[in-house]
Amino acid sequence: MIDNQKLTSNTQKPAYNSQSPILWENIEALLHQIQKPGRYVGGEFNAIHKPWETVTTRVCLAFPDLYDLGMSNFALQILYDILNRDENTLAERTYLPAPDMIAAMRQQNMPLYALESYRPVAAFDILAISTAYEQLFTNTLETLDLAGLPIRAADRDERHPLVVGGGHGAFNPEPICEFFDFFIIGEAEEVIIELVKRFPQIRGLPRETQLKALLDIKGLYIPRFYRVDITTEKTLAGITALIPEAPLPIQRRIVGTLPPTPVRQIVPNIETTHDRGVIEIQRGCTHGCRFCQAGIITRPVRERPAKEIIENVFAIAAATGYNEIGFLSLSSADHTEIETLLQTLQQQCAGLHLGFSLPSLRIDAFSVALAEGLTGSRKSGFTFAPEAATEVLRRRINKEIHTEDLLTIAEEVFQRGWRTLKLYFMIGLPGETDEDVLAIADLAHELRRIGARLGGRKTEIHVSISTFVPKPQTAFQWEALADADTIARRQALLFRNLRGRGFKVSWNKYPGTAIEALLTRGDRRLNLIIERAWQLGARFDAWDEWWNLDAWEQALAELAPGLFGSVEALQKYYMYRERSEDETFPWDHLLSGVERRFLLQDMHRSRAGEFLSDCREMCHACGILQYYANLRSPEWRCPQPGRSSKAIQPQVTGSENLP
Repeated sequence: MIDNQKLTSNTQKPAYNSQSPILWENIEALLHQIQKPGRYVGGEFNAIHKPWETVTTRVCLAFPDLYDLGMSNFALQILYDILNRDENTLAERTYLPAPDMIAAMRQQNMPLYALESYRPVAAFDILAISTAYEQLFTNTLETLDLAGLPIRAADRDERHPLVVGGGHGAFNPEPICEFFDFFIIGEAEEVIIELVKRFPQIRGLPRETQLKALLDIKGLYIPRFYRVDITTEKTLAGITALIPEAPLPIQRRIVGTLPPTPVRQIVPNIETTHDRGVIEIQRGCTHGCRFCQAGIITRPVRERPAKEIIENVFAIAAATGYNEIGFLSLSSADHTEIETLLQTLQQQCAGLHLGFSLPSLRIDAFSVALAEGLTGSRKSGFTFAPEAATEVLRRRINKEIHTEDLLTIAEEVFQRGWRTLKLYFMIGLPGETDEDVLAIADLAHELRRIGARLGGRKTEIHVSISTFVPKPQTAFQWEALADADTIARRQALLFRNLRGRGFKVSWNKYPGTAIEALLTRGDRRLNLIIERAWQLGARFDAWDEWWNLDAWEQALAELAPGLFGSVEALQKYYMYRERSEDETFPWDHLLSGVERRFLLQDMHRSRAGEFLSDCREMCHACGILQYYANLRSPEWRCPQPGRSSKAIQPQVTGSENLP
């Protein structure tokens, strides 16, 4: 077991202005010491190699976790493709090495390097780091340090690359804002091109001047130009722009039409988390699940036409050799042409040994039929995500699934030959009772009986239990995190009642949930705690084998008293209390496009047990259509709630795929 605390740099930092590639023989000398050396060698099929000297702007795209995960992040593949289409821009990739490779690199004073050219990350003009989720925050500091860069933006200057963050975690970037020069709020496809075209004009200027020159690019949040105001009671009062040019609030960027699918997708050297070709068939979701941040911050829905998807399928298969293509979206069955699309592909792919996967299906008979009809479909397991086991609680989270329908659909699944049913639930949901939790076990047993009757003794029910974390920009952002005692009691109830043959139960550990909640709901004061936790050895927070709870507890013990008086007071403030309706959130200055008014109304609907119908059936005036139209056509006005969304298409460029 590697001591994480010793992974922090303890040798001389590599020169931040080094332009020379790392010699291959120096990398090769480390590979016999570590596991999975394929993570670190580059040279993948379809990787793009451009001459360093022939471009004006050089971007390193970083995913601050293992290659195995980062290669499955399709957002980075999209940006890689878009940037490298520009003849004046070069984009390369880097991932955070595993602890064994980190230790070997630090021993040899080798900086983090890009896989295409083996050049040090510090040699690039722009370092774009994915902040997709909170468990990457300490890894981000490790990435910066391993690259030989000062981890705090205030300590970097024009000799260092501009460090930009983006992804879903950027919708509350305050806990890590002091480590980044700026964040892209929203969809990056257009912003990143504007940024690389602007960079040659600001190259070599003082860092403050560089950042001021970027303030007019919509969707950029540059934290150093804003002050966070704290009351004498240590509560958040708001955020103030420090210079007149700094916009407030910052508007989320939205692309009107989905970008072209990367066809020559990079084929990894080793097996990765999702080892297949990918097509994003739809962005956004209209179901309105109240716990789901992604469903809010990716509105409105934009679909890729079926004709384009079919062309992409054959182009990707030819360019990569993949025998499986995944259709990426938050709810694949909602694509308006999905049935025709799959029927056409079945006909055209007959005999080609080319399969398809729909990773996000709703719970209904239509989804079962879609899964059954997929070319090359393997019947290893069918997944349901009811999230809650009682209809009362499902209405509170806006998941309209009737238990009787769920049982009927399960019968159809087992009759069609599946032998494993995977169920995803959350505990700790607002308004949840012990009876709601026990209903999970009752439902699992009923499904097991159906499976045994229709599929025999080999039928299995896999139950995955996660703990609900209230996320920013959702109707549940006002709710509290359930405390450790409550979750422990409810987990015990489940384990006592889900024993026996045919059940497999998994759950996440509460300390990790608590840290996630702290980071997702925190403000700028948490930068100190994250930095200290990293110094003490916290990194790879999403990995059980490397999770370092002691580092977090020590960081909180050292710093919480100075911030809030005690660890308990800090935890209560950020995690264990309901927020007042008029409270200022750390993310209020970042607009998702869905109005706070609507989210608050939806929170009240949740507490009243009221279901809100799918946005495709009826517009509920959340504000996103007006917001989207204002970005391109300010004269358009949002309709009154209650009208069919099909009748309210704003006539603006790129809006033809709105719901």
